[in-house]
Amino acid sequence: MIVHQPPYLPPALQRAAIATSLLLAGLISGCGPAGGPPAFPPAPVSVITTETRDVPIALEYTAQTAGYREVEVRARVSGILLKRNYREGSTVRQDESLFSIDPATFQLAQRRAQADLGVAEAQLQQAQRELARLKPVYEAKAVSQKELDDATSSERIAAAQVESVRARLNEAKLNLEWTRVESPITGVASRAAVSEGTLVSGASVLLTTVTQTDPMYVIFGVSDRDHLALRRDVEAGRIKLPADGKLKATLKLGDGQDYARGGAVNFSDVRVNTQTGTSESRAEFPNPGNQLRAGEFVRIVLSGATRPAAIVIPQRAVLEGPTGKFVYVVNAESKAEPRPVDVGTWVTDGWVINAGLKPGERVIVDGVLKIGPGAPVNVTEPAAAAANGKKPADQPKEKPPAKAAVKS
Repeated sequence: MIVHQPPYLPPALQRAAIATSLLLAGLISGCGPAGGPPAFPPAPVSVITTETRDVPIALEYTAQTAGYREVEVRARVSGILLKRNYREGSTVRQDESLFSIDPATFQLAQRRAQADLGVAEAQLQQAQRELARLKPVYEAKAVSQKELDDATSSERIAAAQVESVRARLNEAKLNLEWTRVESPITGVASRAAVSEGTLVSGASVLLTTVTQTDPMYVIFGVSDRDHLALRRDVEAGRIKLPADGKLKATLKLGDGQDYARGGAVNFSDVRVNTQTGTSESRAEFPNPGNQLRAGEFVRIVLSGATRPAAIVIPQRAVLEGPTGKFVYVVNAESKAEPRPVDVGTWVTDGWVINAGLKPGERVIVDGVLKIGPGAPVNVTEPAAAAANGKKPADQPKEKPPAKAAVKS
């Protein structure tokens, strides 16, 4: 009788063969009836239950600061600029002298007008005496009516001449006062545009500017598209404005820091700039310490409007598909159901959903990349922290919506 001995295998190959046999046995035992695919366990996911709440809306725009009042300082008379009477960049008070123009010519004009007024007044007195002498003589029929009329006319002409010369004298005094160029407002004076010794030709020459910086204006533009969308949302009741119609405003400075004082929007232009496609709006901010300077670029954030009865879901729950954004909803059979959604504005804790979800639905937040349409899921825990606008301690920083193709 011939006995067949199995071939000798090294110990390492024996262990590998045993592991392979166990793996094949596990796969065979895991197969369904008639050799179907393996039954994988439901994927663990965490969900939030959608609910409605009033969501505050923040609108952010690029803006630029501007002085509350910005005045160009110009001389009212022509002459040689003698002296600059202020320190450039300093705060000046209203009616404070900023420049001095050579007053010699205007002083002479005043003296000449004063002398002319004396002559005119003497002529008026002479005409008045002449008229007073002719009246009793005329009553005695000693002079004609014509002589009396001539005396009366001469007296009136002399009186008018006095008024004319007196006006010319007042004009000379006013021109002399205008040689002292004063600040029309209280504010910060910029550098002088002309130097001493320059011939200033009246109001055509800019001397300097004075800017009132407390309070401070912040100018920003709202695009025509954003303005129309906001108006439609207000008309449809999706957005509710403050009762007084005034939005509150805060500022983010150029270094990213928040400005300590708040302001309010006080002007919105009805016109649209044809070059930029925006309408100008303006907010007013207190600026007692002159922290804001005119011409700075800042970010303005408008608040006070709310979106009533809105549904908000975390950003990581929103996926991007071939036809747009969608979320996974756990249906009654505990399966993942893709649901197209219309995503609205971004708030502090997620996206506002305009359409596609109803209150009380369970939206998958964590584990969305491990599932597909119709896949069974196992809800391990509700994502309560995300629903309340807070992130779990071990939750990584949110990223933009992931792109995932919907499987058929």
